Amino acid sequence: MEAEAVIHKGIGQIKLTFGFDEELKAKVRSLGAVWSRTHKAWLVPNTDEATAKLKAQFPDLKLPGHGKQPHIESTGEAEKAVTLVFDQNDASLRHLVRIKTDHSYIRIRCPKNADDIQFFRSIRYCYWKQEGYYWQMPNNADNYEMVVAWFGNRIHSMEEAQGKPERGNKSPTKAALDLKLKPVDAKGAQQIEEWIAAFRKWLMHKRYSESTINTYCEAVRTFLRYVYPKEAGSVAVEDMVSFVNDYIIANAYSYSYQNQVVNGCKLFFKEVIKSRLDVERFERPRREHKLPNVLSKEEVKAILEAPLNQKHRTMLSLIYACGLRRGELLNLKPKDIDSKRGVLYVLNAKGKKDRILPISDKLIKMLREYYKKYRPKEWLFEGQLTGEPYSETSLQKVFKMALSSAGVRKPATLHWLRHSYATHLLESGTDLRYIQELLGHKSSKTTEIYTHVSTSSLQKIKSPFDDL
Repeated sequence: MEAEAVIHKGIGQIKLTFGFDEELKAKVRSLGAVWSRTHKAWLVPNTDEATAKLKAQFPDLKLPGHGKQPHIESTGEAEKAVTLVFDQNDASLRHLVRIKTDHSYIRIRCPKNADDIQFFRSIRYCYWKQEGYYWQMPNNADNYEMVVAWFGNRIHSMEEAQGKPERGNKSPTKAALDLKLKPVDAKGAQQIEEWIAAFRKWLMHKRYSESTINTYCEAVRTFLRYVYPKEAGSVAVEDMVSFVNDYIIANAYSYSYQNQVVNGCKLFFKEVIKSRLDVERFERPRREHKLPNVLSKEEVKAILEAPLNQKHRTMLSLIYACGLRRGELLNLKPKDIDSKRGVLYVLNAKGKKDRILPISDKLIKMLREYYKKYRPKEWLFEGQLTGEPYSETSLQKVFKMALSSAGVRKPATLHWLRHSYATHLLESGTDLRYIQELLGHKSSKTTEIYTHVSTSSLQKIKSPFDDL
């Protein structure tokens, strides 16, 4: 483990860097450390108290002195504020990839490169800012992950600008609550992690999926940090109401996130804490009724034919041809394809359900050509290392590049291919019951939503305007 003094959001922190180690991660978490996406490391406040705890827990760790600030080059004038590496115009830095983020945007300076330009143009609302000589895009989780995955080891500096502007839907006198900055002493942090460990064990016993386990545990951990120092057994319904107002709504988090928090907390307090709290009084948000986004057949064809790489073209084609979810595609193995029967087995999908999907001779031919060239071992689509599945981030990047190359300007995502598959089936006359089976929906009501976006019946309706 290595320790280094850094500045994060204007606050002195100690940056802890180490390889993957669950036991070590649990220890630093018990000291109140939080993970920083910007620094890709664990951060603890650079204070005497935190330093003493680190020394006690890790005697051999070489720690920076309390209050010691990292070296950052300045403009050379004492009265000027410290300048980020991104903002410096030194000619020696122009061949480096420099990234700066703030609450609203990700800004990137990099040498001119045709591949990079194509990557930027594949991202919605990403523009070249001539006045600053950098690319700018909205700062959200998808964009951040794509940028980090694309530039990788080429990134020279990644800095976070200070200042967090208020969003329009917040009270002008009350800033959104950032629970990562809320102080929790070592004893409290340890107690929270013990509760989360017990909750994780219960979820694993009930055979929840790994993604659901991680989502619920993180949601409950966030809520427990909010109510701290109140004990979990003393939590009341009013605490959840306050949490929704002060944290979820104030930070403009989504309906689905609020629903995940309620789901996780209901299970946690009922099954782990065995609290007398009436969890049924945890109110869910009013359900959203959004229509699925659909591409035309012409747009789908252009997207599927856009990738020059055979693996990329096969992955996107398989998603549309079988209406697969992203995770279902990445979890496929060569043995899941039965070319003699012309079927594809999707095993242990969402809801722990298996299903069988028909695949055409055209798709089987494409898969055979792909297999002969790439010879996958463990997974049908493997990453750069043999035996490892293709990453979700890379797959999303492949789709964005195909979208750009095809000239489709809609803000489409991979899941739009699944929506388009279902809608095109319905428009071609396939019975809704069969579509439900093909998509793996538990309820027919979920599948019925595609009737609202199918144009085959809508186009037969004549508007009274035409008779005027």
